[in-house]
Parts: sequence; structure tokens; C-alpha cells
Amino acid sequence: MYDTFKPEHPMGLMDFVRAAKSCVREITPAELIEKLKNKEDMLLIDVREHGEFEQGHIRGAHLVPRGLIEAAADPSYPKHVPELTAARDRQVIVYCATSGRSAMAAAVLQMMGFKNVLNLGGGYARWASEGMPQVHEAIY
Repeated sequence: MYDTFKPEHPMGLMDFVRAAKSCVREITPAELIEKLKNKEDMLLIDVREHGEFEQGHIRGAHLVPRGLIEAAADPSYPKHVPELTAARDRQVIVYCATSGRSAMAAAVLQMMGFKNVLNLGGGYARWASEGMPQVHEAIY
């Protein structure tokens, strides 16, 4: 099956990120803060790792590391994340540290049938650098 896919130049990480960003809509931290202030119906997903999340995250975000997104979003998988599997018709906003992992996660969610997925442009680093509110707490 994979024998037929032999690109002339092997793809690297940034090739995957560029491909994902080409098919995903991005929003700015200011746009996200407005959505939060207006209490829009959304599911906010942080796709970073546990340690990154504990160092700071956006209030209300659910941690679903990038490496688990496909399983977490698949209702047929025994350890799926119910909040995520139930959000196929809701607005889902994803973010990571700088927006690369979250772009790939957003593209995957779209392929899995999620209808309204947005990526936080610049990720948590931009969120923090623009002075947006942060939560610092450990996961139990």
C-alpha cells in the first residue's frame, strides 16, 4: 500500500504544517477572546502535552494532546473523549504552542467530519505575548 507513495523529495514537519494550514481557518487571540466573552457555544482544545498545559493554558480548555486526537475524536474508540466526540456540529477551536500541531489537529478533525474547526494563529505563545488571560494549574 505505501509502496506507491514515494515522493521525489520526502516531506518534513513544516511541509505537513503548511499543508494543514492551507485547509484550516485561523483566528487571532483577539477574536478568540471575543468569542469567550460572548459565551459562544464552542469546545476549546489544547493539543499540547501535559507539562505545557500545566505551565499555562486558556481557561476552559480541554487537554487532548496532538498524538491522541484521532483516538479521542473517534466515538468507536473505547477511550474517546466524550466532550470531543459530541462536538462534531459545534465550533471547535484548537491551539498548541505556536499553531503547527494544532493546525495538523484541526485538519485531522475536519477529515473526521467536524464541521466548524478553527486554529488559534500563533498558538499559546501569541496568546500569552498579547497579554491574554492565562490559567496556571496542575492536572490531577
